Amino acid sequence: MISNLRKAVRLPQPRTRGVDLSHPARSPLGTAVVNCAVYVDGVRQDGNQPADVAIRRVRESGRGFVWIGLHEPSEKEFAGIVDLFGLHPLAVEDAVYAHQRPKLEHYDDSLFTVLKTVRYVEHDRLTDSSEVVETGEIMVFTGIDFVITVRHGGHGSLGPLREQLERVPEQLALGPSVVLHAVADLVVDDYLDVTAAVQVDIDDVESEVFSERGSGGAGRIYQLKRELLELKRAVAPLDRPMRELASRPMREVDPQIKTYFRDVADHLARVTEQITAFDELLNSILQAHLAQVTVAQNEDMRKISAWVAILAVPTMVCGIYGMNFEYMPEKHWTFGYPLVMALTVVICWVIHRGFKRNGWL
Repeated sequence: MISNLRKAVRLPQPRTRGVDLSHPARSPLGTAVVNCAVYVDGVRQDGNQPADVAIRRVRESGRGFVWIGLHEPSEKEFAGIVDLFGLHPLAVEDAVYAHQRPKLEHYDDSLFTVLKTVRYVEHDRLTDSSEVVETGEIMVFTGIDFVITVRHGGHGSLGPLREQLERVPEQLALGPSVVLHAVADLVVDDYLDVTAAVQVDIDDVESEVFSERGSGGAGRIYQLKRELLELKRAVAPLDRPMRELASRPMREVDPQIKTYFRDVADHLARVTEQITAFDELLNSILQAHLAQVTVAQNEDMRKISAWVAILAVPTMVCGIYGMNFEYMPEKHWTFGYPLVMALTVVICWVIHRGFKRNGWL
């Protein structure tokens, strides 16, 4: 029954901002409720229903589950759902106010999972202030007969994911944990896409550093490191929750799905390794850039020192003959001035030639 599960839950990543509320599968049921549907044996039942009607229908029949999708609900908008499903107040507070780190918490008969979504911000050229990574959040409440997804941010729409899963009802028949896995897999696949795009930015910066002596190179590198840190904060804490979902027995997670959580954890480890490698590479690029700046400054100082040494000769000669002593060599000779000037020029030329030969000029 799950032979094609991997195919169904690894989806092309949507790049649309926000939610297309005109789509029939994502028509709004309220201010924050994007979608509410009942699934029996993996098949979506006709019509969008209020949450209380949907869960009553499921619990009276003892079959199927409810999937409710919300987008940035307020505390007031979420209150009815909280009472209906008996959600823990601490988890509800996290879901409403967001800005949480990725985590997995077990409350009574439900799981609360926080996932950080990321999106690569397209830009023509990386600058000192370019935004590279934009983050959002998806919270998932998973119970025996319900799954509630709460999304924060302008990206990471779950509408296409819902539609994709609905095309394979035998997989949705396994229960809410299939939805949790699909969401986690989608989020981690986004991480892979973002790291691939960041790799291109790093390659561009590396090429600029080693091909030209451009100003602001350090600023671009620091900006990339800041954005990479933002990505790391989204990715690194998620490793433990994925490992727990893959190995720890949980009533809310179907045993057949655990293997697929392990696969998500492996992909997450790959992303973490890439981020670590990127950070080390940026450190190396920064050190190389600073070394180039130091070499360039040393070259400038050598040129300045060489010209100072050359100009020291006429300065010394003019200083000597400017002391106005009565008895000085060649002072009253007709060719004294031309001789001194010619000798000064010859000495300066010899010094200049020496510096040129040694690479100082």
